[in-house]
Amino acid sequence: MSKRLLKLLVLHLTLSLFPLHSFASIQPLFQFAAGLLNIGKFPESERYTTDDDIVILTNDGIELTANIFVPTPLTGSAPAVVFINSWGLNEYQYLQQAAVLAERGYIVLSYSTRGFGKSTGQIDTAGPKDIADYSQVIDFLLNNYPVNPNAVGTAGVSYGSGISLMGAAHDERVKAVAAMSSWGSLLDALYGNQTPRLAWAEILTLMADLRGNPDPVIAKNWDIIKNQKLDQLPDVIEWANERSPISYVEQLNQNNTAVYLAKTYGDNLFQANSLLDMYSQLSTPKYIDLLTGTHATAELLPPLLGIGEDRIWNNVYQWFDIHLKGESNELSQASPVQMKVKFEDRYEGFDGFPIKEALTQKYYLHPRSAFDNGDLEAYPYKPPFRMSKDNTINSWTGTLFSTQIPVLSQLLEQLEVPVVTNIYAASDFRGIYFNTDRLQKVMKIRGNPFVNLVVQPHYDKVQLVGYLYDMDSLGNARLITHGVSTLPQAEPGQTIEISFELVTTAYDVPEGHRVVLAIDTMDPQYKRPTSDNYFIDFEFSRQKQSTLTIPALQVN
Repeated sequence: MSKRLLKLLVLHLTLSLFPLHSFASIQPLFQFAAGLLNIGKFPESERYTTDDDIVILTNDGIELTANIFVPTPLTGSAPAVVFINSWGLNEYQYLQQAAVLAERGYIVLSYSTRGFGKSTGQIDTAGPKDIADYSQVIDFLLNNYPVNPNAVGTAGVSYGSGISLMGAAHDERVKAVAAMSSWGSLLDALYGNQTPRLAWAEILTLMADLRGNPDPVIAKNWDIIKNQKLDQLPDVIEWANERSPISYVEQLNQNNTAVYLAKTYGDNLFQANSLLDMYSQLSTPKYIDLLTGTHATAELLPPLLGIGEDRIWNNVYQWFDIHLKGESNELSQASPVQMKVKFEDRYEGFDGFPIKEALTQKYYLHPRSAFDNGDLEAYPYKPPFRMSKDNTINSWTGTLFSTQIPVLSQLLEQLEVPVVTNIYAASDFRGIYFNTDRLQKVMKIRGNPFVNLVVQPHYDKVQLVGYLYDMDSLGNARLITHGVSTLPQAEPGQTIEISFELVTTAYDVPEGHRVVLAIDTMDPQYKRPTSDNYFIDFEFSRQKQSTLTIPALQVN
């Protein structure tokens, strides 16, 4: 399929998602769809002027295309915001948001990073060249427009968010950042717990080929990760760490950069855990919204399709008003960690992360038997006479335990449609599960559950995927969260411990339901370490205990 045909197809599909009630109602979507084709359809207002003919020449000769909104009338200097495109998009991504900020008195410049849109050069994947470009764009803005040099902010979704964070760490002129759907560690995003993120990484590499000019190192590094070429991983790790905002926390703290973050629980491209680790290390003014959805959907769907609340962008505007204008508003008075409770119409505010009000509840895994499934108990497993027991599963194929359709299933969670399964119908041969007794009161999970498993693989590679479910009396269950760990090199027959965090969540398990930890050996989100069929034993003894810990608020 040609690039031109693909662009026309994207435009047609994007427009077909929205009912044509009126031009005013579809204007943001029309502008966004036109932007996909590198056509700028600017909103118009008497309160600002626009210029779409900006080209910024970098020190190494790359041309960065840009556009700008300038408020009218403008007397004296004004605060400024720079928008940076997402992966596969360009300078026209934020026209709607730029117009809102311009009407609030901001000069707003948006540019296409090298290798995307009409900008020249190769995609640097938020590397040193992108960070140098970031500062040169700010130079251009300060040298050519009446910008208050003490009131410069930058913002972006996904790719643009990471460049904003790392750029601000290297440029103390930037006072505030809004980073949406960002990442903390790029290595964790691509290869967390030695597990290649198959679904999203394939999407990204395809987008780079179709909509940009990728540096060949992108495909090379993904091939190394995907195919577990362990001898070549050190170079990839160095490449990824250089492109990880968490590597630059100290510089952000020294610059006292005000950092706004937004993240969805179902973002399986950049899962929340490493970003929250970065958040906890920041000593700057900071704030984070945690919501339902998948990568970038909480930022894109409300303004484009009118689906759900436009919480993130409203908070971005308020964040810049606080830190670039010195104003006080609702956001400045709010608790800095805001968690939407999944499938509930409410947010809860906390002072930090991990949530100090969430106490750890520890469960011990007890083995299943011929007449009983596995149990989650508050006390260790103590078999008689120091005997041991094992339960075995096989990796032949998947089970009913699953995150289901990558991207789509997590998007549906934003629309209040949970990922569901029936625990009792799942295969005992290919998976295993452990459940609590019926809860005597609601369990308010807030944070990162953690799994430690004692296992004996019977192959030299193994993958374990853990799923936390909320199960009713009939075995029907909602997925709360999940996690994964892979061993690309294992010692067959050796008893080992495999530990991993599950993805950050906020979920209330109702009174009378059970919490279930289910485990199998594959999920469509992730690359399997082998297509071969293998067995793995779950070992139970007095000496080594498998455990699940859950951070939960106390309920009276």
